Amino acid sequence: QVQLQESGPGLVKPAQTLSLTCTVSGDSITTNYYWWSWIRQPPGKGPQWMGAIAYDGTTYFSPSLKSRTTISRDNAKNTAYLQMNSLKPEDTAVYYCAADRSTLVHKIAAAYDYWGQGTQVTVSS
Repeated sequence: QVQLQESGPGLVKPAQTLSLTCTVSGDSITTNYYWWSWIRQPPGKGPQWMGAIAYDGTTYFSPSLKSRTTISRDNAKNTAYLQMNSLKPEDTAVYYCAADRSTLVHKIAAAYDYWGQGTQVTVSS
């Protein structure tokens, strides 16, 4: 059973960079066909798929966030990372790490089988 744990700062100032960590347990981050995604849910809105890193290191991003987002991983630590720069108040959301095993990347939150508990990120001065 895959388990995911997000961690990161709860409060970030506008224009700063957000860095989040997703620690994976229960399986290897490099196991074939796993996709490790970041999904966020702003207050009062539905979940938004942000991007993913695959078992082989391939990355995909939401076009609307691609210019500000980096997703990376550390295989030795079995950990994935999200960085987003130039934060705005509208980036305030609960950020989730999610995993799915598929031959294709899924860009819909409902497709993901494994979820972390989420971490609240508030962008405010």
